[in-house]
Amino acid sequence: MSILAYLIPISLVLGGVGLLAFVYTVRSNQYDDPDGDAQRILSDEWDDHPRP
Repeated sequence: MSILAYLIPISLVLGGVGLLAFVYTVRSNQYDDPDGDAQRILSDEWDDHPRP
């Protein structure tokens, strides 16, 4: 049972790190255009000069 004294704080820290990473990606607008890629892949038009 003493192993739980180590595992519970470790799991809470890892969960917090995951939550902070998710909040960082949301605030840095990495999920801005989820439909754009899906529509571009089905398009027959070629874009020789894509936007960076």
